[in-house]
Amino acid sequence: MTRVVFFAFRSEPMCFMHALLNALDLEEKGMWGEIVFEGEATRLIPEITRPDHFLNKLYLQVKSRGMIYGACLACATKMGVTEAIAEEDIQLLGDMSGHPSMATFIREDYRIITM
Repeated sequence: MTRVVFFAFRSEPMCFMHALLNALDLEEKGMWGEIVFEGEATRLIPEITRPDHFLNKLYLQVKSRGMIYGACLACATKMGVTEAIAEEDIQLLGDMSGHPSMATFIREDYRIITM
């Protein structure tokens, strides 16, 4: 099975929407997609978890399917959102000097896409 991980760095909701949509699209087509929040994208977590946010429905669909792999510990700390991430039960990743390692996914034959 083709497996893809989206490393989402950008904090623009319209950009991040494509990570959510593509993860769902992959699943619909018999593949697998997961998302890692990196960089400024970690700031989106407290925003998109609000029921009135336009990405909330997509976020909840992706989360309920287990497609949120985690969020960067160092970046979440810098952005001041570690508590919000913990409240969402999203794993904080820091196996590469406080940041998520792409090597973890490469070893498992994932395709990596940065957004």
